[in-house]
Amino acid sequence: MVVLKLQSAQFFTAPCEIRSRKRGNGQKFSRIIRCGIAEASGEPAPLGQKTKYNDGPFEKVFMTLFAKKMEKYANSKEQTKKIGWWDFLYDYERFVDASKRVMQGKNRMQQQLVVREVLLSMLPPGAPAQFRKLFPPTKWACEFNASITVPFFQWLVGPSEVVEVEVNGIKQRSGVHIKKCRYLENSGCVGMCVNMCKIPTQDFFTNEFGLPLTMNPNFEDMSCEMIYGQVPPPFEEDPVSKQPCYKDICSMSNPSSSLCPKLLA
Repeated sequence: MVVLKLQSAQFFTAPCEIRSRKRGNGQKFSRIIRCGIAEASGEPAPLGQKTKYNDGPFEKVFMTLFAKKMEKYANSKEQTKKIGWWDFLYDYERFVDASKRVMQGKNRMQQQLVVREVLLSMLPPGAPAQFRKLFPPTKWACEFNASITVPFFQWLVGPSEVVEVEVNGIKQRSGVHIKKCRYLENSGCVGMCVNMCKIPTQDFFTNEFGLPLTMNPNFEDMSCEMIYGQVPPPFEEDPVSKQPCYKDICSMSNPSSSLCPKLLA
């Protein structure tokens, strides 16, 4: 069953391919569409450019579900123009816009609590306890979760791959290297990366699921490394706590501050 699910997920997250071929009298075409990253190179765009994606129904459903749950905590009404196959489906721009509106008027801890509530609301009752039983913090559990992160979360963070890491002196394939994080790339905001993704995701896996997770974003190239099995450091000891804004691309940046203002409170 696991193999079948992974294969299904990979179909929806593979690079976009559109193939047409004649059939019958040559007037009709059958078309195969796979959606995901749509760059000609198959790789994320260079830093400073936004990577092109071709999202399918699978991706848009998840974007819509997450965004609508986050909008319950937003302080302002949606202003982004509706784009998509149907009005009720969100595209990635609207998903990121929902995150930005959640940040407004909330401090760092409040933003993180919103994400925790959203994540819990996506799960059936008792799911964290069941997860703890199925996936105790063993090498196998860490490697398994790394392997399913790649196909199931490509819609959110972009292309990634499982890599070998060292956890407590033991080498294991429980690392996930995100080549260029789609969320960071589209938001252009350090605070959103840290408060709406890194910290709440780490805390959720570590404290709710009982499976330690550390995320190390690289703000130089927008890549990120996820390490299952590694306990995250306290925020005050994490290098991200000293990270300045993307002054040229973040609409919420404070050019006069040496730190991202969203990390200060």
